Amino acid sequence: MKKLTIALLQISPTDSLDGNKTKGFDYCKKAKELGADVALFPEMYSNGYAIYDRTFDDWSKDGIESDSDFVYSFKKLSKELDMAIGITFLEKYNQGLRNTMTLFDRHGNEVLTYAKVHTCDFADERNLIPGDDFYVENLDTKIGNIKVGAMICYDREFPESARILMLKGAEIILVPNACPMEINRLSQLRGRAYENMLGIATCNYPDNVPDCNGHSSAFDGVAYLPNLSGSRDTCLIEADGNEGIFLAEFDMDILRAYRESEVHGNSYRRVDKYKILLDNNKEYPFIRDDFRK
Repeated sequence: MKKLTIALLQISPTDSLDGNKTKGFDYCKKAKELGADVALFPEMYSNGYAIYDRTFDDWSKDGIESDSDFVYSFKKLSKELDMAIGITFLEKYNQGLRNTMTLFDRHGNEVLTYAKVHTCDFADERNLIPGDDFYVENLDTKIGNIKVGAMICYDREFPESARILMLKGAEIILVPNACPMEINRLSQLRGRAYENMLGIATCNYPDNVPDCNGHSSAFDGVAYLPNLSGSRDTCLIEADGNEGIFLAEFDMDILRAYRESEVHGNSYRRVDKYKILLDNNKEYPFIRDDFRK
């Protein structure tokens, strides 16, 4: 069996960048000891997503470059530990800021850098530059190459995010997060995994972080197995609210066999009927853009 183990680092931030680096290192090392192939951080871990109750002029100072010591240190650590690391940070980018995750493989190579496309423009994230695309890349692991993509928090609200990643070949989607993961948001993740026949691993902050409650989760998207008469629970793990490392184990043999035989994902789509999805007509109902820049 080819099993991929993802460590969801459901940890609270410290009060400094250096402190977050030190704590992040400690938890990555613990994740490796537990057998993880990938360690995933919550959203914008470099500053603990500390953008609320602060002015933009204040929290914008937390921005760091993608080649900063903070990011580069996790690049080196991934090679030292022989474990992939998805590190998240508030990125200085083209005279602005982005909400970013960089995934380093177990050799210390940068596999992908993804910036949040669906920034929360109804709140403080309206000051961020949205990402420009969704990316899927090969992640070299001890069980071979795995097609990996990323979404960040609010991207979850848009089915197009996961659908595009599926169409680009994603088998696993990594989702850094910073918000309360209650039943409806968890249901969205379950739905994204089910409808696209892929695995989704989400890492949130614990409940001692404002506006967060833990409940990091993983869904493998495999609703049916030959030896079962009905559907199965696709949830591999749902954490409690406490700080800690939570392991999600994806059986890639089962997932891949399921994707080759089942009817979801790209199997029976009718693309010619979806033209309205590309029409940005403001007269459609339920469109709100009063907070946009």
